[in-house]
Amino acid sequence: MSTSDAELLVAVTRGPVTESVHRGHIAVSDSQGRLLAYVGNPHFYTFARSTAKLLQAIPLLEAGGAERLSLTDAETAITCASHNGEPEHTQAAMSLLGKAGLGVSALDCGPQEPLLRREADRLKYEHVAAAPIHNNCSGKHAGMLALASLMQVSTHQYTHPDHPVQHKMLQTVSDMCGIPAERIELGVDGCGVPVFALPLAALAYGYARLGRPDDLAPKRAEACRRIIAAIRRSPFYLAGTDRYDTRLAELTAGRIIGKMGAEGLYAATVPELGIGIAIKVDDGAERALYPVATEALLQLGLLSEEEAERLAPFHRPDVVNRRHETVGRIQPVFRLIRTQEHTC
Repeated sequence: MSTSDAELLVAVTRGPVTESVHRGHIAVSDSQGRLLAYVGNPHFYTFARSTAKLLQAIPLLEAGGAERLSLTDAETAITCASHNGEPEHTQAAMSLLGKAGLGVSALDCGPQEPLLRREADRLKYEHVAAAPIHNNCSGKHAGMLALASLMQVSTHQYTHPDHPVQHKMLQTVSDMCGIPAERIELGVDGCGVPVFALPLAALAYGYARLGRPDDLAPKRAEACRRIIAAIRRSPFYLAGTDRYDTRLAELTAGRIIGKMGAEGLYAATVPELGIGIAIKVDDGAERALYPVATEALLQLGLLSEEEAERLAPFHRPDVVNRRHETVGRIQPVFRLIRTQEHTC
């Protein structure tokens, strides 16, 4: 996982001086596995973190979850989410659990304060302890538990790598990203489930196929289409208030769907074009992530001028001091290299 070939992605200025920089890698793939553009090392090997959630939702839909559990768009989207822990999010996760015949006590993701500060403050004011249902991954865990129920396997220790649900997760990520399972290294994610390390270009390929699943088996292709459709119709459940993932899907009416991951990961799919994008910021800084994602979309011609303008607070955020004065800017400084000669 050498970072020596990382390229400069973002400069953080204060007045006339560049005070800090963030380096990293970008890979852009189509649904045939062709590498279309890159920065740094497009085959950089890294953990997918929460960008994998959209791929991890596929087995639940393949198992007939939409029909057998009468899943709503919100319940489908919440399985893909790193949500804010807002009431709508926790209610969707609880509803999904209830349809699977389970309660919140089945969740093994650990407690977490809501990511939305005002919601975390509300819980404290009401003397309510943060619980696993507030965890930003509770929807993913609810989906895994629902899958275990549909598979008629134990819902206990569902986070263990040897559990049938986790075998399904690994194999699905392997298949979608075109990487043999034995080449995917496993770690433990922040919520306790296995997390997958793979080349960045493979993740981009997986997202391209998620958006345009034409070459997949009918059941899997339908699962992918249901996931994309659910997020298009209910983008709030992918992240929530003031979050980039939700804003991007709302502004583009689901033409572009992206998902952040911890430690500087971002992945996006453009279904109509069959394009997938994967980004890794080397130092894991979230402040660099959305400027890079927005700039990459602009350079690829995927955002209109109006959409770019409305994403400006994410694209080139101001550096503000404690007197609320703008004293600098966080801005992308890279150029994508176009190529159609490489493959994932």
